[in-house]
Amino acid sequence: MKIGLILFLLLPLLGYAYVYWHLWNLLPLHPIYKVIILVLLSMALVCLFFGFGVGLEKFSLNCAEVVYGIGTSSLFILLYAVMLFLLFDLGRLVHLIPASFLINSWRGTFTVLGIITAFFVYGNIHYNNKVRQELDIKSEKQMDKTLKIVMLTDLHLGYHNRRTEFSRWVDMLNAEKPNLILIGGDIIDISVHPLLEENVAEEFRRLTAPVYACLGNHEYYSGDINAEKFYREAGIHLLKDSVATVLGINIIGRDDRTNLRRASVETLIEKIDTSKFTILLDHQPYHLEEAEKAGIDFQLSGHTHYGQVWPISWIEDAIYENAYGPLTKGKTRYFVTSGIGIWGGKFRIGTRSEYLVATIHP
Repeated sequence: MKIGLILFLLLPLLGYAYVYWHLWNLLPLHPIYKVIILVLLSMALVCLFFGFGVGLEKFSLNCAEVVYGIGTSSLFILLYAVMLFLLFDLGRLVHLIPASFLINSWRGTFTVLGIITAFFVYGNIHYNNKVRQELDIKSEKQMDKTLKIVMLTDLHLGYHNRRTEFSRWVDMLNAEKPNLILIGGDIIDISVHPLLEENVAEEFRRLTAPVYACLGNHEYYSGDINAEKFYREAGIHLLKDSVATVLGINIIGRDDRTNLRRASVETLIEKIDTSKFTILLDHQPYHLEEAEKAGIDFQLSGHTHYGQVWPISWIEDAIYENAYGPLTKGKTRYFVTSGIGIWGGKFRIGTRSEYLVATIHP
């Protein structure tokens, strides 16, 4: 854990140093202007510090949104700047790109700026286009009727995904006219404070179907004793290592694995009538075999965001058995969704923001 934390902090600093070195050589400006530009860019590091929730509640919501957005977006922009300069350096080494292109060059400057801008304008537009993903599930167990269930994860409501944006999501979900809405964790981003200040609970109460949810890791990161109070005010049925039977099916909400003492799937399955179709909400998609062994019919997970931007999605594929999409193990079906919301900068490159519409037939 300590090594991982050190790398998490060290790699961005090394990335900044590499990009700053290139920018110093690239910009055809007097050194004093280069210093001013690099100092201004360094303010993103300060914003990033606040972006992890340190002191954001001291700002107005509008100011906090800007600080959070700049700080967290800088990580993704840094990643693409590093990749772009590495590509240019490789091109220079194999004599495809002249050295003059990267030294005191307006042509090089505008090329870098244009490419980075194009990627992230596209990424923001793509993020805002929510994808409707359909699932058709045939139950081998007795059901009273066909159910239409909207499933989503990773809303990350807070300083960047605010009430106005969530209101559009509510309209979109209500348009589906579902029997039930299931949320697989990370409703809250880093603090419940902005949700309380904007009365986001009122928007949740506009949802026309019953809402059941489990916790995600970000609910723990928020560390706020008012979080569960918010769920009650929002009309969300929070399943924290608990179960509910709704419309003739079982819903199991497992506590997030951040809680090392959470109940096992086998323990939770003992609380239900296993002759009914059973859905497990488990935020992080680890140890998927546990649901299969317990006889779960369907598991909804999220957490991965599928990396949010390429090539982080490749890293997610290496970490998880199933980082994104559907999977079947035995008689158990799974879906790991990339989430409707996002952490940090609002960009999707090579991934998508989505919600699921599952039709379960008897």
